[in-house]
Amino acid sequence: MIRVLLVDDHAVMRAGFRMILEATGEIDVVGEAGTGAEAIAAASALQPDVICMDVQMPDMDGIDATRRIVAAAADGPAIVIVTTFDRDDYLFRALSAGASGFVLKNAGPEELVHAVRVLASGDALLAPEVTRRVIARFAGTDAATDAAPAAASAAASASAASTPSGAGGAGGAGGVAGTPAAVPAPELTEREAEVLRLVAQALSNAEIAQRLYIGEATVKTHVSNVLQKLGARDRVAAVVYAHRHGLA
Repeated sequence: MIRVLLVDDHAVMRAGFRMILEATGEIDVVGEAGTGAEAIAAASALQPDVICMDVQMPDMDGIDATRRIVAAAADGPAIVIVTTFDRDDYLFRALSAGASGFVLKNAGPEELVHAVRVLASGDALLAPEVTRRVIARFAGTDAATDAAPAAASAAASASAASTPSGAGGAGGAGGVAGTPAAVPAPELTEREAEVLRLVAQALSNAEIAQRLYIGEATVKTHVSNVLQKLGARDRVAAVVYAHRHGLA
């Protein structure tokens, strides 16, 4: 069972999310909180796998609460921001705070369930339109919008409607903007460069494993090694790197 903490200042919203998530039979809502401060206390006491976090709440907003929860434990819960407001300032503050996903409340119920599953598996998720803005910002050019549908990162596709996922985070990629190089960074092995290319093509870890005929755990190891070698804090930074250097 995936353990989930719901954080929203509207009890009706929390009740709706609980019904949606627990109807799957594989998600257990272990607690609820109505403020950022309550969320921090509940995260520590309940040790959930995933937190669905609202932004605008009394006493402390969800982004500040996210920052404190992430800072408290390196192996703490993954946090998906669930908000009514599709605002860039919320998006980039949330990613900078350490959120692993960003979902709008007007999304379908299946998208919330998918987000929880993806984060629980160790991946991260952004809606495609959000990923385009992230790539454009951190690549330093609006031209990245054209490439972004193929750069939605390694989180699983959100639905049959082609919803590629991207990892959250606000760190810049290694390297600098300029003429893309057609070769991988010298410090990447051939296999790692291959994994990076597939990450930048919106394949999930499971899809990469199938493509390369290796285990999913091995893929996760390669992704981790790629991030470390590139000095990239997350997959979005790695995807930006891949596009800057002609690897996507």
